Amino acid sequence: MLGIDFKAEWERLVNAWRRVDKQTATVLLFAALTVILQMNYGNRGFFRREVAPLLTDNYSGLHGWVWWFGIQGILGFVVPVALLRFGFKNSWSEMGLGAGDWKLASKIALLYVPLVALGTWFLSATPEFMNKYPHYAPASRDWGVFLVYESFFLLYWIGWEYLWRGFVLFGTARAFGLMAIFVQTVPFAILHYDKPIPEALLSIVGGVALGALVWRTRSFWIAVPIHATQMMILDAWCSLRVRSGVSGTGFTSLIDLFRNL
Repeated sequence: MLGIDFKAEWERLVNAWRRVDKQTATVLLFAALTVILQMNYGNRGFFRREVAPLLTDNYSGLHGWVWWFGIQGILGFVVPVALLRFGFKNSWSEMGLGAGDWKLASKIALLYVPLVALGTWFLSATPEFMNKYPHYAPASRDWGVFLVYESFFLLYWIGWEYLWRGFVLFGTARAFGLMAIFVQTVPFAILHYDKPIPEALLSIVGGVALGALVWRTRSFWIAVPIHATQMMILDAWCSLRVRSGVSGTGFTSLIDLFRNL
């Protein structure tokens, strides 16, 4: 009646589905689902509203951060690894979890970390950074709280980096090849939309650069120190400054920082 050959259209649909790379489709759809779940159920607001009232023991603001960081680690790393490993029988190297070119990765990390430590030393001296980091302020005054906070913060970074530089990059590589670098950059950059414009624009460059680096070394692990180290070292410098009261940036300030702890 409508002039549509439903049988022919169904056959076209079936034939098209047969040509779809099932792993690539699953990876992209699951990555989208992960972001939705994280933003709605993995945030600290959800924890305060829905989870905290169920706790019988005393809880503090740290629990909200642990929830946020932990959920990102599970959704961004644990579940994607299980999906690729057991759902699609990928090897560790195919998932980007092998050693890869560890010699090159180690050299890059050894060059990068000292530069980050130096740069964040100067940033930590400014009130804007000292008053903001760590995000959970009590961590700057209690080393026990600091270690718990940073341990889960590391888990967050592993989940965040693997979702894009591991799961999406290597999970779509057989369908897109080298273009997978740009595929993983798009959602990564979009998720920086609410950042200051310079940071948002740099996320495009950073997404491509990190993706290319991981692709070159054939291992996602290099992305963790590249992205996470700057934040964790900044947290450490700011905490040391809060505890010591040192605000300068010279060598004597560095000595005083540790002497006055």
